[in-house]
Order: sequence, then C-alpha cells, then structure tokens
Amino acid sequence: MATGTILAFDFGTRSIGVAIGQKITGTARPLSALKAKDGIPDWEQIDRILKEWQPDFLVVGLPLNMDGTEQPLTARAKKFANRLHGRFGITVELHDERLSTVEARAGLFAQGGFKALDKGSVDSASAVVILESWFEQRV
Repeated sequence: MATGTILAFDFGTRSIGVAIGQKITGTARPLSALKAKDGIPDWEQIDRILKEWQPDFLVVGLPLNMDGTEQPLTARAKKFANRLHGRFGITVELHDERLSTVEARAGLFAQGGFKALDKGSVDSASAVVILESWFEQRV
C-alpha cells in the first residue's frame, strides 16, 4: 500500500458512517457521517472524500445476524460496496460488523452521555469500530 490510508463505511439506509485510519498504527478516527436516501448516498460527496484522503483501500461493514446469516440490509451493503468499487476503481473489502453499533454506542455514551448519541456520531463511531476490527484481523 502506498500510504496505508484506509477509509471505512458503516452502511445504512438513512446515514452512512465514515472513518479514516492508518494501517501503520492500526487506529481510526471518525469523519462526518453521510446522509443517504433509502441507502443511496451523494456520490459526489464520496468522491470529494476520496480525493481528499486518497485511501489505498476501502472497507465496508457487512451487517449480519448474530448467527452469521444474512439479513435484508446485507445485500444492500454488498451493493454499496460494489458501487464504490465500480465508480472509483478502489479495492473494497467487506468486513463483519456484528456488534459494532453496540460498541460504538457504549464508547460514545461513556464519553458524553446521551447527548453524544446522535445518529451521525454513532454511525461514524461504528465505522471506526469496523476499521479497527479489520486492522486487528490483519496483525
């Protein structure tokens, strides 16, 4: 990888969380969540983010049931990942995101109570959890 910069997405139908991370440190931080309409983001906004950060790789959280089976949102997250790759030509990997939202909510609540739990913050914090989990599996 050229810079080791990775961008992660927590796909949702109304909001898509975004996080940026560095492979060398194995850490990530949240970026502003993106609004979506029925799972469709503003592709120009994603293009701007990709141009700004120039990631080597993209990770998209794969929503699964606790038993590992697919749920209705799974196919939509896969479609989003395929569209990212098709539109921008950057390698995209899906990563199991089970319990990422629970972990993100707990971390945000510990930092700021209920006021910290707005939808965009939770979604981007979930993207951080997804990306840091992805890093941990590659050490």
